[in-house]
Amino acid sequence: MAHITEASERPILRSKVFLYITEFFSGMSVMAAELGASRLLAPYFSSSQIVWTIIIGTIMIALALGAVFGGRWADKDPNPDKLYMRIMVAAVWIALIPLVGKYLILIISGLLIVTVSTNFLIIAAFISCAIIFVPPLFLLGTVTAGLNKFATTSLEDNASVVGRLSACNTIGSILGTFLPTFVTIPAVGTFVSFLIFSGALLLIPLIYFISIKAHRVACAVSAAVFVVTSCVSPLTGFAFWETNLAYEGESIYNYLQVKNLSDRTILSTNVLFGVQSVTMKEPGLTGMYYDTALAAPALADKADSALILGMGTGTYARQLKQYYPKMNITGVEIDRKITNLAGRYFSEPSDVPVSTYDGRAWLAASHDSYDVIMVDAYQDITIPFQMSSTEFFSMVREHLNPGGVMVVNINMVSDGEGSINEALSGTIASVFGAGNMLTADVPNTTNRELFAKKPADNQSTSDMKQIAQADSLRQRTYARTSSSELEWYMEEVAGRFTAVSEPDSSSTILTDDKAPVEVLGMRAIDQIIAQEAGPYREILQKEGIGGLLRAVQ
Repeated sequence: MAHITEASERPILRSKVFLYITEFFSGMSVMAAELGASRLLAPYFSSSQIVWTIIIGTIMIALALGAVFGGRWADKDPNPDKLYMRIMVAAVWIALIPLVGKYLILIISGLLIVTVSTNFLIIAAFISCAIIFVPPLFLLGTVTAGLNKFATTSLEDNASVVGRLSACNTIGSILGTFLPTFVTIPAVGTFVSFLIFSGALLLIPLIYFISIKAHRVACAVSAAVFVVTSCVSPLTGFAFWETNLAYEGESIYNYLQVKNLSDRTILSTNVLFGVQSVTMKEPGLTGMYYDTALAAPALADKADSALILGMGTGTYARQLKQYYPKMNITGVEIDRKITNLAGRYFSEPSDVPVSTYDGRAWLAASHDSYDVIMVDAYQDITIPFQMSSTEFFSMVREHLNPGGVMVVNINMVSDGEGSINEALSGTIASVFGAGNMLTADVPNTTNRELFAKKPADNQSTSDMKQIAQADSLRQRTYARTSSSELEWYMEEVAGRFTAVSEPDSSSTILTDDKAPVEVLGMRAIDQIIAQEAGPYREILQKEGIGGLLRAVQ
């Protein structure tokens, strides 16, 4: 076949319409891959602003390099066959992501967790994103420069051609932004979404090469790879090693995993870190932070009403209903799919109204007040910044009855100067006063419960510390619940109470304008990982890879 140097020698490109269609699907695929990247990484590394920054920054680097090299290649060898071959390779690569991406992430995480001491999530997310997403998006980054070269026939209409290509790319990017978020990911999940958009992109080079009767073997191989990955990828989930999952799926906000165990059913929104909700198959305490949080009704002057911000599947509501059956409980949960799972798998109390809303926005619209407010709002393993500021906690205080108690679940114990716990404690103390606050670490977990009481009318301080004494807390618990089990557990909780210090001038006070909770949270996760991975790092240093492999078997 003769060497082709002009796009006009390809009949399919003579009207330029196909070039604009190519630009449209290229832009759509870039944005769909970017949003897919966030959902692929979130179950392992969270969906925090830090991870989003890594994704956006890495992809922008890939696109910038693609634009530079695409321009050079188009000037050096203006052959449209090579451009469409790059698009085909990018489409096949994206189609393979749901099949191999999760394995690469776990391999990268496994290697780093025993070698990296700080910024594990940041480094792991960056390397994963670079290996999985940079190559195909670099190739797609070459498209615009190449198409501009082929679409421009004279300098007189060059600007118009560039404008039309840019418009097609932008319109495609808009669809590639909205369709995954609101249509494909909620409906069919991340893996199938990758396949949908990679399949649409693959059609472009297939149509091109079939029309010119060229590269038939490459077309057949690409189509075969796409068919295979389409059949195999949806068969395994993010947590492909789990065998007892009752449900695995996704919502607009979260990755969702329901696991059935012998004594409980649990919900996780991250495959590597923690359990977000639990229901026990037999009545009683859960062994989790919810039990410690049951001190809030005993510390409050009354225990008639409760608001739960971050309802999840209703664990805390179930515990309150079990021990305080007359309490009126209201729940707020931003993720409707979690609420649906609560009714299906977790026996959420039917008499507890649950609003599908952001917790802070719900508070802003509400005029009700409560004796207990539980703040347990997390996006996977990260704290939404808008629910960690002085403005937010001031709003919570306004919705407490006099003598009411707020309990906040802090899911990452991290002490010391510059820690997330210091920042949250100082922030809450600036609103409630340190004298009205106590904390209690939860045994055998990374959780800490923080209690803050609103003093009764005409009082500057509350009687919280007096009530928190073991005898007093136990007696108040039994008087209100008639539960011997909870009575004696509250005595144990009282032994874990710790006073909170007043914030000083060097303390970090989180505000709506400045709340770096993602950075602070990453530091806490580093500490947790260092503690868990420490023994394996020692084995690696002393016995090498062989010793490490023997240790994890």
